[in-house]
Amino acid sequence: MVNRRGAKWFAALRTPVGGFAATLLAVVIALAVLAPILWHDNAFSIDTDAIGQGPSAAHWLGTDDLGRDILFRVLVATRLSVLLAVLATVIGVVTGFVLGTLPSLLPRPAARLVTSAVNIAVAFPGLLLVLFFSVIFGVGTHGAVLAVGFALAPAFARLAQTLSASVAGQDFVSAARISGVGRIRLLMRHILPNIGEPLVVNATIGAGASLLAFSGLSFLGIGVQAPDYDWGRLLGEGLNGIYVNPAAALAPGVAVVLAGLAFNLVGETVAGVIGVRTGLRKLEPRPVTPAREDVAEACDDAVLVVENLQVAFPRPAGWTVPVRGVSFTVRAGEAIGVVGESGSGKSLTGLAVSRLVEAPAVVTADKLEFAGKPLLTTPDRDSRGLLGTSLAMVFQDPMTSFNPTRRIGRQLAEVAEQHQGLPRAKAFERAVDRLRAVRIPAAERRARQYPHEFSGGMRQRAMIGMGLMGDPKLIIADEPTTALDVTVQRQLLRLLARTRAERDTAIILISHDIAVVSQTCERMLVMYAGRVVEDLPTAGTPRHPYTRALLAATLDLETDRDAPLAVIPGRPPEPDRVPNGCAFADRCPAVTDRCRLEDPVLERVGSGHRVACWYPAPLSRPAKETVTAGGAE
Repeated sequence: MVNRRGAKWFAALRTPVGGFAATLLAVVIALAVLAPILWHDNAFSIDTDAIGQGPSAAHWLGTDDLGRDILFRVLVATRLSVLLAVLATVIGVVTGFVLGTLPSLLPRPAARLVTSAVNIAVAFPGLLLVLFFSVIFGVGTHGAVLAVGFALAPAFARLAQTLSASVAGQDFVSAARISGVGRIRLLMRHILPNIGEPLVVNATIGAGASLLAFSGLSFLGIGVQAPDYDWGRLLGEGLNGIYVNPAAALAPGVAVVLAGLAFNLVGETVAGVIGVRTGLRKLEPRPVTPAREDVAEACDDAVLVVENLQVAFPRPAGWTVPVRGVSFTVRAGEAIGVVGESGSGKSLTGLAVSRLVEAPAVVTADKLEFAGKPLLTTPDRDSRGLLGTSLAMVFQDPMTSFNPTRRIGRQLAEVAEQHQGLPRAKAFERAVDRLRAVRIPAAERRARQYPHEFSGGMRQRAMIGMGLMGDPKLIIADEPTTALDVTVQRQLLRLLARTRAERDTAIILISHDIAVVSQTCERMLVMYAGRVVEDLPTAGTPRHPYTRALLAATLDLETDRDAPLAVIPGRPPEPDRVPNGCAFADRCPAVTDRCRLEDPVLERVGSGHRVACWYPAPLSRPAKETVTAGGAE
């Protein structure tokens, strides 16, 4: 865990934003420590022969009204400016934390009073609060520190209150209350460790706002007083002679901007590294039984091999595992459909395979190989290059997948520029060619249009065209026909089929519609509660009760209009509340005690057919109960 965390910090520092933030903050800290030691005398040295001069070789930024060097004064002012901003931020965070957590310690009437006061304070603009508290605490350094600190407090109080409320409802907090843990101990031992990291991140970002507010007070003359000075006071002094020497005002202004930028970027970098892993440092995703004994069939033409894939999301009380041990193999040119109700883990499985699941989620697998390369152990740069050219992802809503502010052609061309190294003009030509390949009329003109100028079906075809910018070995289509009329659906399915036939491209089609899958795919994976419960040919006879129930709920031309519509009673379990044994047990008409105690694994019941059920239906079923019956044309 320590090595993993160190690797994340190192990776964050290697990014342009992370590296720039760390360098800028290091410079600010170094100046705050060393500048008063090295240049204190230079900053206070008065030169009567150089009063009010502009930049020169002797004084790079000129001098002030007493002949003091402005550059040295700006550098020396770094310590006081940063120190006061940090001190005000500490006051704001501590005060905000106390106000935000008091409602959990006080009686209900007092808690409501504190909450209402915080809500009222948050409604006021921050600058107005700063000026209000400045009147209360008076002019000077001490009054300005208190004014800025207390002005920041309401925002931190609201944040602490929201985070505390989200943690206070967890089971481990209830258990602590039942065991007799006092309120203060409950707050310090159970709530604070789980909300500490977000507070630290926001405090880092808030330091930049504190620096700006404090400089503003000094600029107005109600902050730091002579003979002391900070950047805000220097800015106010330099403004009087801005027409004679603009550098006198610009230098402290630039210093405020750069220091504030350093705090903000460091906060964003820290947020990107730690995410929301609050209170979960010592937890690991709970192990899940593999979905089947022989998780992957040995084959030379396998494009994708997945064994015991798990996706876990952190929670204060543990981990939620919405994908629990999924295993399958996709061969070259094979079309596989993934079906199941909402929340069964279909889309999340596709995202995990595509390496699109971001922190704080954790993706693990015994084996996750694409085109013969292990994705989980391959460096990110290499895996991105492989996936960017050999795997295409067609999302459910292309309007949110395309950047609405960029033209379609440029977005497609970006793929070729980034992954194939093509020059801008050549990449755009290839984008136009790919749009023609997916039957976009007037492709060259359309390439210069924005996503909102495309219809839904054209956007979906453009998404497929983006995937074809490389040479994809696998296309993952996540609900590509949702919200489209049947004519456009048919066109998209034909396009996928033609792409598969021409390029020997494998396809994973994620859908709720068994009829669509039966028309497009040779094999079907049925998912329920994060697992594959049946893997069968689309022309085969389903044997799992859940697959049979889905098929029974599918309408076709032979459906009796007078009969009531078939439904599956109950609802799927929540990902964090999956029961012991078979997850479908509570909805299964053939459930037994064994089903509630033991979770079945996928076992072979025929050629290319696996079922995770203790009591699968026998093979002697009516012909209508084959999968293709529901989707035949």
